[in-house]
Amino acid sequence: MRQFSASILLLVLSAALDSQALNAQAPQRERILELVDAGRKEALELYRELLTLPNDAHYPADILLLLAWLEKSFADRGFASQRIETKGSPLLLATREFSAASETLLIYLQADGQPVDPSEWHQDSPWQPVLKERGDSGDWQIIPWTRLEGEIDPEWRIFARSAADSKGPIAQFLSAIDILDRVGLEPEYNLKIIVDTEEEMSSPNLPAALLTNRDLLAADMLVIFDGPPHVSGKPTLKFGARGISTITLTTYGPRFAQHSGHYGNFLPNPALRLCEILASMKDDAGRVTIPGFYEGVDLDAATKAVLATVPDDEAAIQAQMGIASRDHVGENLQEAVQYPSLNIRGLSAGWVGDESRTIIPATATAEIDVRLVIESDAERLHDLIRKHVEGLGYHLVEGEPSKEERSRYPKLASFKSTISYGAFRTDFDSVPGQWLSQAMIRMHGEEAIRIRTSGGSIPISPFVATLGVPAVGVPTVNPDNNQHSPNENLRLADFFQGIGVMFAVLSEPKLR
Repeated sequence: MRQFSASILLLVLSAALDSQALNAQAPQRERILELVDAGRKEALELYRELLTLPNDAHYPADILLLLAWLEKSFADRGFASQRIETKGSPLLLATREFSAASETLLIYLQADGQPVDPSEWHQDSPWQPVLKERGDSGDWQIIPWTRLEGEIDPEWRIFARSAADSKGPIAQFLSAIDILDRVGLEPEYNLKIIVDTEEEMSSPNLPAALLTNRDLLAADMLVIFDGPPHVSGKPTLKFGARGISTITLTTYGPRFAQHSGHYGNFLPNPALRLCEILASMKDDAGRVTIPGFYEGVDLDAATKAVLATVPDDEAAIQAQMGIASRDHVGENLQEAVQYPSLNIRGLSAGWVGDESRTIIPATATAEIDVRLVIESDAERLHDLIRKHVEGLGYHLVEGEPSKEERSRYPKLASFKSTISYGAFRTDFDSVPGQWLSQAMIRMHGEEAIRIRTSGGSIPISPFVATLGVPAVGVPTVNPDNNQHSPNENLRLADFFQGIGVMFAVLSEPKLR
């Protein structure tokens, strides 16, 4: 087990590094780890302070306090910052220029986090970070922060909301800048940092802000410091992500819930009808049956070969998830996420459990998400789904059906849809792809796993579409971090290594 040491020797080594030598030959893995280790105390203090700041975007006042903290932190590191006002919480833009730089690197960071239910957390507050180690029984146990003053077990974890998604990357980035400044090394790109404060709300105001501030945000390429790497934990680069859109489908029965004894076999049940609609959309293999849904996606032999290089252990994934078989959209997991998907994310009708009652419900509702790829158009897919429902004999209404509509149409449903943002994908051999691949080799001593399209959605397509920049994601947190869930955490080894990764990226020479 690797132990991180804060020895005086490493402090001397880091202080003695010659900046001219660093510019001539960027530091390799061992030297980078030495530099990270020398500043670990300050990095952890910064991270702990950041974690105490609530960041649920549903509470704008908390976001403003978080922005003030970020503005000061960037200013302390030589960045000029400004808020970009939106209809919601502001975005933050921090910029810093360097003498030898002629091109600009735009970096995306996320500051907001998911809502919390404190009762589900195994600590006093999700906003008061705790240090934990795994006990003999496998449970995580709180240990004193003073344990960090000695040798550090890299398996220890820090638990707090947004520990990984995405205050961890923010703290890692600021700490990487600290190392650059300490050794006198300047990036070969000017830096623009855009901080999203509404990502967990699907960034509703980001596209308009980008259009209004296109010149202000102009850059040559975009790097996204967000999300976990491949489930194996190996170094990873993500060259794309699916977009996301949503549909709310509601079917209607009687105006009010009715006694199933009095009216069973007489009144149509909207829950049953909704189930019939949903079941008609997919076959037993999990493939969408609506004609044209997968249109435009064509994985050639070369693409399939690249996807097959990703080391997914599908048997282990199935065992972990507790399933005997998987859906068969594509030949493997990586192929599956190259296609648009149709997912039922929630169902509601009547009551269940102790509250169940013998009624015919008045309505039944399905919440659906449609994941997008660059070959698919959200409006076209929504139109296909809408026409499919109509083809089953349903008259679609907006909102509650009127008295006239209820008396006229035997089958009634409402269809509401929203489009959050589209997909993006960057070529492996693009400039940022090659440049980041070199940085990852320098940091890890091996090629990074290259993910063509990741399954989760991040609001990057508006940047690509509006600014015309190629974009690549660099994940720096542990895959098993419980993001979006109670007891979110960041493994110490990944925290420190993430600082090293960001330092390696920022100190990577431009492609010659």
